[in-house]
Amino acid sequence: MPRTYIIKDSAQFARKPMNIREAVQADFDEITAIYNEVVANSTAIYNDRPATCEERIAWWTSRQEQGYPVLVAADGNSVAGFGSFGDFRSWPGYRFTVEGTIHIHASWRGQGLGTELLKMLVSRAKDLGKHIMIAGVDAENAASLRFLERFGFERVAHLREVGFKFNRFLDLTFLEYWLTPPQRLPRR
Repeated sequence: MPRTYIIKDSAQFARKPMNIREAVQADFDEITAIYNEVVANSTAIYNDRPATCEERIAWWTSRQEQGYPVLVAADGNSVAGFGSFGDFRSWPGYRFTVEGTIHIHASWRGQGLGTELLKMLVSRAKDLGKHIMIAGVDAENAASLRFLERFGFERVAHLREVGFKFNRFLDLTFLEYWLTPPQRLPRR
């Protein structure tokens, strides 16, 4: 059963109350626009070409078929951001690990929407019995790294020059978040 979360009366959302809800097909023009703005203007997504609405709908459909959420933060019918998670890797041994992603419209960044979406994604991942949530972030994306670390993600890997965009190689930082307590002591 879909859940709706209303965020209101908070200084960080001075414009209008935000509704965190499941994405619906009618959201995908705006979801695609947000995605494509990120593709065009940042290294947050290692992709060189904009997506079509049909491609984003196919992504959403695939997530739904796997039982994974695609959530939007919306004020009425206007989408301010979206987030989701999916398999970290498709092999059975990784079935308790998911990789999350959140993208916020440029005019809404830094106002707490990412935190609210991430809280809901973490809750949903726990409900599905997941153990770890992974985030892959461009190593130069200081704002996203700070955001995730404030939430409780820990940097666990730095992969050098694994991405390529804007005519240069890019480093990728992996972070992890424990959805359930560790089963063994972490390495030192």
